[in-house]
Amino acid sequence: MYQEAFNLARVLVEKLANIPPSSRLLVGISGIPASGKSTFAALLTTNTNNLLISAGCSDPVALLIGLDGWHLSRAQLDQFPDPKLAHDRRGSHWTFDALGYVSFIRSLREPLTPHALVLTAPSFDHALKDPTYNDIIIHTNHRIIIIEGLYTLLSIPPWNEAGQFLDERWYLDVAIDECRQRLIKRHVATGVAKDVEEATWRAEENDIPNGRFVIANMLEPTRYIQSIEDPLLSEP
Repeated sequence: MYQEAFNLARVLVEKLANIPPSSRLLVGISGIPASGKSTFAALLTTNTNNLLISAGCSDPVALLIGLDGWHLSRAQLDQFPDPKLAHDRRGSHWTFDALGYVSFIRSLREPLTPHALVLTAPSFDHALKDPTYNDIIIHTNHRIIIIEGLYTLLSIPPWNEAGQFLDERWYLDVAIDECRQRLIKRHVATGVAKDVEEATWRAEENDIPNGRFVIANMLEPTRYIQSIEDPLLSEP
């Protein structure tokens, strides 16, 4: 996937050269849990910026934004009719601020002019386990926006509106059984689960159902990317 990220960075640079200077290139990257989308998206962003800087750009052009910033906060989940279920299923599409995300993607479609507003996006603080609002600054020089997350290509309202705004919809393709093994290892290694038994429960009760939901309710990707375990990369 390291080489694929470099090759596709060149694709983005070429696509940028063919759109008006008043427009942004919006790229959504999706995949089921543990498909490697976070690592791939970060590498793609770095390679794209390196290529553009070597071509003479003085400022970063590509910016990576994670969908995790639109998680509902834990306090918001406490207000659900069934707070325990909301917390247990955190990460499902209904535990996100979908309308806020759609509004943000729509704002990226506004023409870039000398008077264009600086935009902001939330990030996700894994230590606090909650979003940090207005944490990411999007300047007018950021003309390639790469959005990474489970639901960036979702076909159900209101998510589908955001997906249709994207110029590129890329999907990291991997077998569910492979992702299940990756998830169990990751949950134990990161301390999300105390042991393999708990990690397996988390994978089976939340991650895998979310992945199956994405597969069944996805806008047609413009590109499929095979997710393979690359010795040059660590799994996100």
